[in-house]
Amino acid sequence: MTSLPQDSLPMNTSLHNASRDNSTAADASPSNLSMDRRRFLAASGGLLAASVPGNSIVANAAESAAFSAPTLTPRPAGNLRKIPIGVFDPVYEKLSLDAMLDKVTALGFEAMEIGTGGYPNNHHCPLDDLIADRSKAKAWQKKFEDRGIHVATLSCHGNPIHPDAGIAKKDIDTFRKTVLLAEMLDVKVIVGFSGCPGGTPQDTQPNWITYRWPPEYAKMQDWQWKEKVVPYWKEAAKYAREHGVKRLALEMHPNFVVYNPRTLIKLREAVGEEIGANNDLSHLFWQGCDPVEVIHFLGNQGAIYHAHMKDTVFFPENRDKYGVLNFAFETNELDTASETFRAVGYGHSASLWKSVIKAYMDVGYEGILSIENEDPILAGEVGVERAAYVLKNVRNEILGA
Repeated sequence: MTSLPQDSLPMNTSLHNASRDNSTAADASPSNLSMDRRRFLAASGGLLAASVPGNSIVANAAESAAFSAPTLTPRPAGNLRKIPIGVFDPVYEKLSLDAMLDKVTALGFEAMEIGTGGYPNNHHCPLDDLIADRSKAKAWQKKFEDRGIHVATLSCHGNPIHPDAGIAKKDIDTFRKTVLLAEMLDVKVIVGFSGCPGGTPQDTQPNWITYRWPPEYAKMQDWQWKEKVVPYWKEAAKYAREHGVKRLALEMHPNFVVYNPRTLIKLREAVGEEIGANNDLSHLFWQGCDPVEVIHFLGNQGAIYHAHMKDTVFFPENRDKYGVLNFAFETNELDTASETFRAVGYGHSASLWKSVIKAYMDVGYEGILSIENEDPILAGEVGVERAAYVLKNVRNEILGA
């Protein structure tokens, strides 16, 4: 028996009540509410989506799909892989390494993604100390293994092609040190960003170009790829390959040159199969991508090396007026936002996430499902726990567990 998160129950969906997600979090533990997985999927198909402000369109669509859920019968998994569920460690930045490991062990996580520097910082990974002493590195890894947790990926999201040479050098150094640590620990995947250069040799700040008109923008974009993007990543892939790391998972993210599946494949074709995706669907939902189509498109090419688990909710009344380039990161921005990040299951239905996890299994994805929580409503550990709840339930449903 498992429990239904309290804020997946019907509630007033006005923006003024968004803060209730945090206030009820302590009441949503498995000991307070019980529901089996099949009933969970039926109920949460629409209600998880409806639990966010302004999400009536998403909720209505999800509810329509959810009505058929009670007729589903779990089937044997066959050769489907039980994809490990893990978490990206910056959400526990205020905890020591040992305290974090106690926390994730109690939550039943099977793997972790660990930041080594760059934007995620390295709260739990003293990178310089570890690469200087193999015994320290192995002892650090053993802390995870002793708790049954696999260090699946090392992450150094940064901008190694930043037009400021000082910023670029720092991020390049972090990447190379991360490669060395991955080699020591036999970690197969390194996660990061593609980066974004300036638009001309004289620029001092990045210039993210997505639209090739007027003509000068096409010229700048061509220059970026020819002179900065491809040369850097050819060199980076070669360095990684020489140290036994053959999977560089680049997150398709706005403000970087790789921001969608097409640009990911463009770089992969120019550099080699070391380049693959960190498939964070939260950045693709708002671009209009179909998540299952993306997984099939990239997965059938063997190009998915990592997967962030993060949702996006749309506020139709704002999206219809302002369009999708109107993202919110803080709760005080939600009144006018078109969309924001949410924990898994709180932007799209559990039924949708079930199809996502099934798609990963179908294409033979070999990585982990790594929860990254940037939900401004279910902030911090609360969002992690809610996402884990949804993912475990849909995974078990697929596998017939």
